[in-house]
Amino acid sequence: MQTRKLGSELEVSALGLGCMGMSFAYGGQEEQASFDTFRRALDLGITFFDTAEIYGPFENEKLVGRALRSVRDKVVIATKFGFRFDDKGAITGTDSRPEHVREVAEASLKRLGIEVIDLLYQHRVDPDVPIEETVGAMADLVGEGKVRALGLSEAGASTIRRAHAVHPIAAVQSEYSLVTRDPESEVLPTCRELGIGFVPFSPLARGLLSGAIRSKDELPEGDARRNYPRFSDANIQSNLALVDRIAEIAKAKNCTAAQIALAWVLHQGDFIVPIPGARKLKNLEDNARAADIRLTPEEVASLSEAVPPSEVAGERYGAAALSMVNK
Repeated sequence: MQTRKLGSELEVSALGLGCMGMSFAYGGQEEQASFDTFRRALDLGITFFDTAEIYGPFENEKLVGRALRSVRDKVVIATKFGFRFDDKGAITGTDSRPEHVREVAEASLKRLGIEVIDLLYQHRVDPDVPIEETVGAMADLVGEGKVRALGLSEAGASTIRRAHAVHPIAAVQSEYSLVTRDPESEVLPTCRELGIGFVPFSPLARGLLSGAIRSKDELPEGDARRNYPRFSDANIQSNLALVDRIAEIAKAKNCTAAQIALAWVLHQGDFIVPIPGARKLKNLEDNARAADIRLTPEEVASLSEAVPPSEVAGERYGAAALSMVNK
């Protein structure tokens, strides 16, 4: 698989692997199945793996550490911090105070069982702490050799600029796909200008763009997507009509809707590294093939036009989660 750069510090596979679903939000799976997925990802040339303290919480970092410790020199591991939890693991708010940054970085290093975090993201911008203070504390960790590169998640363009002025930001992570185009107006241009990598999570809209989920009722109890507006009974059929348009275009390329949707994301710029999640080996392998699909400018435009943002039904998050997205 070809590689791409995130900032000046990191070189990673053009497609990464989002590890969240292996132990959080979508029901999880047996540990051995996750190990098989990691091993196959490495075979396919995937070297970039994304986790976070919140996934579990804490359990996903431990899983990633157990799976990748033996191949540490071959992989790039990203993790994220920025929340406060109660005794039961429920989120009680954001926390990016400088003293907390150090605490969570030390804890993540221990859970991952590694000596340095390749990419440390602030998971959500803390409205109560100036970004300069948070990034300053993160930069101290770089100076101490505990972190290689810094990132932000769901940050707006102004925040990105302020952070980058304190210490180079290697990557910005936000949701981006054919049905979630918010970053196109300000965040993507800012990343291009400043030489920052962009890491789209949910590039398949949490499985919606695969077309495999035709009803909310197909999702198991406890699956977080049952609470997401785009999967609601009122919205999913309208959204699947858009997916069916994508599938028609995909036929001409002899690929699936999911594969061409991933290829579209990859064609938005060589500084973009999507991190689709995958628990099943077949889905992982199908996703990896998307990195080999070549689209003409006309095909890219055709896909963009087939899914106008105005026709997407429902918000990507509920109101509480949306309120944490920095503008």
